Amino acid sequence: MNTALDPARFVAEHVKNIPRSGIRDFFEIVQSMSDVISLGIGEPDYVTPWRIREAAIFALEKGRTGYTSNLGLPRLRQVISRYLERRYDLCYQPDAEILVSVGVSEALDVALRATLNRGDEVIYHEPSYVSYRPSIALAGATAVPVQTRAEDAFRLRGEALRASLTPRTKALLLSFPTNPTGGVLERDDLAAIAEVCTEHDLLVFADEIYCELVYDGVQHVSIASLPGMRDRTVVLNGCSKSYAMTGFRVGYACAPSALIEAMMKVHQYAIMCATSISQEAAIEALENCDREVAAMRDDYERRRNYVVGRLNAMGLPCHAPKGTFYVFPEIAPTGLSSRDFSLQLLKKHKVAVVPGMAFGTSGEGFVRCCFATGLDQLREAMDRMERFVQDARA
Repeated sequence: MNTALDPARFVAEHVKNIPRSGIRDFFEIVQSMSDVISLGIGEPDYVTPWRIREAAIFALEKGRTGYTSNLGLPRLRQVISRYLERRYDLCYQPDAEILVSVGVSEALDVALRATLNRGDEVIYHEPSYVSYRPSIALAGATAVPVQTRAEDAFRLRGEALRASLTPRTKALLLSFPTNPTGGVLERDDLAAIAEVCTEHDLLVFADEIYCELVYDGVQHVSIASLPGMRDRTVVLNGCSKSYAMTGFRVGYACAPSALIEAMMKVHQYAIMCATSISQEAAIEALENCDREVAAMRDDYERRRNYVVGRLNAMGLPCHAPKGTFYVFPEIAPTGLSSRDFSLQLLKKHKVAVVPGMAFGTSGEGFVRCCFATGLDQLREAMDRMERFVQDARA
């Protein structure tokens, strides 16, 4: 008699059906190799600005190491409120309309779980960040992708949103500037989307984690700032990307109090509160680091210009993204799938990029390259990629 236990039988069906992250699977291969130039991980190469680190050290020295309010430190919520009003014309009450989370990923998860019922549909745009579709599914709802296109600078159009609506559509997950394409939406684009959301009574989850990283003089506009949108929008943001604070894991959500109260219930039973030291550091970031953010943004813009120029010159069509620190070139001229392109480039020339397929089926034919790495490394990576493309097209 075989008495061996199969632990897999305990795994819930809705989790079994969730695929592993395409990025993580690929980077398990990367980690097994040496001397790889990685353009794959979406993480700033900057060290967190010193004054932010110093604030964390000071908090430790003062013994500020206990639990905080489930909603987050009152002073941090006040700082978030002032920051959003100063930068994006958004007004939220610190005591009831702001929730501090463990990164923006937790804020999104909490928002989805607090508002969605089984059978609800959530529209999101593709190519998109890898966690959106699984997060919607884990919340018990159905994810409905809408394709965006390179020839349209990967913008979501109001008419495309309208065409995807069904009687079960409850919400729109909007993320601009977008990972992995770098697409942005400007005020007119958002106004058309807002009109659809208002007409059809949709809730909007607005992931704005890259809002500080926009180029070419573009000013980020939050959809929550448009007429009629504040009370149907959950604004999601954090410190990871703009302030080079990925390891601090500080995010936040802003919404009407009824939604924040519901989200807080999920958050308090799962997490309790974000790390107190990280919250102290975030106060310093949002209050006093505009100059540091501007310097990093200017440097990213220079790197973007260099990488886009090199990719187009080597025959990989690439639009110049107006946001984030990613480019998303087409690799169709090589005749390779995005996975084969990425694997062969890695094995032959030791440059890591992410297959576009990882960001949804509409990402096939593209790869994501992160330019948040030094210019010397970018030059070497582009030289290697150029040799690879020449060989592939020969």
